[in-house]
Amino acid sequence: MKLEELVKPLITTNALTDIPMDLDIQQVVQDTRQVTGQTLFICIRGFNVNGHDVVQEAVEKGAVAVIASEPIQVSVPVIYVKDTVKAMAQVGGTFYQHPSRKMKMIGVTGTNGKTTTTLLLDQIFRDHHEKTGVIGTMYRRIVDQVLETKNTTPDILTTQKTLDEMISAGVSTCSMEVSSHALVQGRVWGLDFDVAIFTNLSQDHLEYHHTMHEYAEAKALLFSQLGNSYDPSKPKYAVINADDPYGRSFFEKIAAPILTYSMEQSADFKAENLQIGKRGTGFTLVFQGEEYKVQMNLVGKFNVMNALAAIAGAYAAGMPLEDILTSIEKVSGVRGRFELVPADVDFSVIVDYAHTPDGLENVLNAANEIKSKRVICVVGCGGDRDPSKRSVMADTSMSLADVSIFTSDNPRTEDPDAILDQMTGHLESGTYTRITDRRKAIQEAVQKAETGDIVLIAGKGHEDYQIIGTTKHHFDDVEEAQAAIKAIKE
Repeated sequence: MKLEELVKPLITTNALTDIPMDLDIQQVVQDTRQVTGQTLFICIRGFNVNGHDVVQEAVEKGAVAVIASEPIQVSVPVIYVKDTVKAMAQVGGTFYQHPSRKMKMIGVTGTNGKTTTTLLLDQIFRDHHEKTGVIGTMYRRIVDQVLETKNTTPDILTTQKTLDEMISAGVSTCSMEVSSHALVQGRVWGLDFDVAIFTNLSQDHLEYHHTMHEYAEAKALLFSQLGNSYDPSKPKYAVINADDPYGRSFFEKIAAPILTYSMEQSADFKAENLQIGKRGTGFTLVFQGEEYKVQMNLVGKFNVMNALAAIAGAYAAGMPLEDILTSIEKVSGVRGRFELVPADVDFSVIVDYAHTPDGLENVLNAANEIKSKRVICVVGCGGDRDPSKRSVMADTSMSLADVSIFTSDNPRTEDPDAILDQMTGHLESGTYTRITDRRKAIQEAVQKAETGDIVLIAGKGHEDYQIIGTTKHHFDDVEEAQAAIKAIKE
């Protein structure tokens, strides 16, 4: 693509009369490690590296033009703009020819439930014989090709490239997790969402957003970005959890038609008559005055809400309700989300990603609904993350679990014992167990377990690593639980 076409949407701060606009651009990147010949390099000021400081490396590797917002001295043409992040979104959309406009795009935002909801949506469309894509916490997936992801929502160039590859692979529907960080940082600017789903909002990421109001405003951006027009050829819909007060506060900010779901409020999709068992959950779905019996393999009220979000989202995207419910009943589970660890023992071990007070409360309530005896909870709090939730997490475990074992969970650059001090400093000595080493904490929980108990290992879910300092070490809660079970059996 010619440079002229790429920079046409930009408002530049320098005249472009001396810049050769017929330059052939083969790729657009913001990372010097990705630069090859015929590259347009965009200087982004990141958390760790300022692209303006390493632009010479990009030029030496083959960058033939640069977009910048700070003065630089290089031997190739420079296009100056006020905001390189916004420029990157504009250029990225142009370079990849706006792939999100060529498929159904469903964005899911909220504190908890994003991953489960997107994977439920994906299964619904796959069961309907569509080729699908997923972008989220666990991975990026193009039909059956799984790609690693570093963030829940990648940078916009990575996303546009991924969506372009999805189009080439014949994908017709993409389900995407959209984090609050991504919304504030412009990582989804230029994406054309057809359906936006809000799951819930509870305390998390306040080290970044500072207040719950700011956090809610970040989530609301996804819905304002649905636009202000009504195009019958590409209709837009918002799907909102009516049980969440923050969700209800979004109504006046959304121009698109709104579908609601609930277990408590009046809503378009409402779940009633819940029947929760150890292997699944049944409920009655009420929609447009009709009742539908649903029996799914997922356990707990929180998974009913996830299912409702997926049902409403798929319906908004044009899927027949009968087909949606058939898929929901077939789904067996999601990795690391209330995942039962396979083991031949007379107690249960469940691994879950719950790492917020609300998420932990949800999974503990679900465990209590199906327990025969006690719930033993193993939980910690991540380092370099919101410290104000640490005591709340401990209180949640103390109030809902019969036995609480507090341990490490990705301490990162913080002292793990200092994190545990913040979790437990206000608790009465002798009412809980504190074991800094997560492996030993899991072993302790399994050793304590008796017939009918449920051991809930919370916080990491699908993650197969523990971050200590800045290094990732292999660590999988399911593997550790199985090893602990094997040890007691031997």
